[in-house]
Amino acid sequence: MERLLENVLYASRWVLAPIYLGLSAALFLLGIKFFQEVLHALPLVLQMKETDLVLLTLSMIDIALVGGLLVMVMFSGYENFISRIEVSEGTEKLAWLGKLDSGSLKQKVAASIVAISSIHLLKAFMNAESIDNEKLKWYVIIHVTFVLSAMGMAYVDKMNKHS
Repeated sequence: MERLLENVLYASRWVLAPIYLGLSAALFLLGIKFFQEVLHALPLVLQMKETDLVLLTLSMIDIALVGGLLVMVMFSGYENFISRIEVSEGTEKLAWLGKLDSGSLKQKVAASIVAISSIHLLKAFMNAESIDNEKLKWYVIIHVTFVLSAMGMAYVDKMNKHS
């Protein structure tokens, strides 16, 4: 009975596979949104103010960071919790594939969230004249919370590796 329960629990990890597949769909949707922004900006680029172009570029960087985060979570999550990804011979393999454990993945996710939050905060400050000071204050508080959380997670991870 115990062995059957353990086998069922172990096999249930495959429930995560469609979730990772859904993340790949989200990556595809992000790509569409990225190129929608590019196509929207191309005819207007000569009339755009420099600030607006910088804000657009920051939005595109933001999308790229989220896309990279999705790829990391999809691949390393799949490898950590479901099955090793076999890359065919002659195909370029990502250098970090198979090397990110769940602790390292959490650190990368936290760092990505801080980077994304930094971009949002920079965009808010570049557009500060049209944003309420109270709202800007909350943006900073939330960003500092992300930074402190990432630092706390890194510290705990470092303590766990030493013990």
